[in-house]
Amino acid sequence: MSANKSRQHKEEQRVGIFIDIQNLYHSAKHLYQGRVNYRELIKELIGGRKLIRAVAYVVKSEGIDGVVSVVPQGREAAFFEALENAGLELRIKDLQIYPGGMKKADWDVGMAVDAIRMADFLDVIILVTGDGDFVPLVEYLKWGLGRQVEVAAFGRSASGKLKEEADTFINLEEIPKIIIKK
Repeated sequence: MSANKSRQHKEEQRVGIFIDIQNLYHSAKHLYQGRVNYRELIKELIGGRKLIRAVAYVVKSEGIDGVVSVVPQGREAAFFEALENAGLELRIKDLQIYPGGMKKADWDVGMAVDAIRMADFLDVIILVTGDGDFVPLVEYLKWGLGRQVEVAAFGRSASGKLKEEADTFINLEEIPKIIIKK
């Protein structure tokens, strides 16, 4: 199905939203010098359907010297609280720092496992990420589990293959209320 297929919503559809905060945050910051209005994002993605779960995946790095976080130092707790106030359930893990200084801060596997685990009680799975690493997950959810999969991301930074594989691609650049300019 085309990535530009129009969105067909049915009120009885049970929706799960899985948000890759790192990916979304950095895309909004670098493409638009802004930040995401998460409350508006959720409202737009639901589109009148029944929200079952909305989960945000974040990495905690505050208090670790020399680490550049998605939020300014001292603001991480407030950022996490704002996400919760927008209606998101947080999944938090600490930044991993390996010997030699390499840092790892992604939730790809955790997000994929949660989407698969929750798929039994969802009709529509919305992945909010432009990361092409999620293509196998989209394929499995669609073809292995028979779920409708929507991908929401900024079109300019989203993987072409991810857009193509989704039943529907939602270009966040076309939803003006999503970006809050600094």
